[in-house]
Amino acid sequence: MDARSDMRSDWQAEAGIRPPRPGERPTHWAGWLVFAGVMLAVVGLFQAMTGLTALFNDDYFVVPSRSLVVSVDYSYWGWAHLILGVVDLVAAYLLLRGNMVGRVLAAIISGVNVLVHFAFLDAYPWWSVVAIALNITVIYAITTH
Repeated sequence: MDARSDMRSDWQAEAGIRPPRPGERPTHWAGWLVFAGVMLAVVGLFQAMTGLTALFNDDYFVVPSRSLVVSVDYSYWGWAHLILGVVDLVAAYLLLRGNMVGRVLAAIISGVNVLVHFAFLDAYPWWSVVAIALNITVIYAITTH
């Protein structure tokens, strides 16, 4: 036995990783959380881009802002989408780090995103429908286990 073997450590034991017990099946919920984190980051990026578009180009959207469910100027919608996009990215980061606060924040912000996109549905219908579907999938992925 050389001196090097004495210096090695069992990194799995130190990290708390143990082999499965007899009859125990590994769970796959961690894969759902990674999926939710990545999807939330993608939604956050697109949400921030929608916010910037609303701030800088009012003519891009299908209907005038007075025809929306919440009749405010597109600059307000732009700030709302931009802030929600940044919070989405923060929640995705925390979720991918395995933080419990990130899981709660991701579920709450995804629910808020669904409501905001329902109100924004007339202005940008295709993206709103896709964003609603992705946010519902994120909520499912976080709460499934």
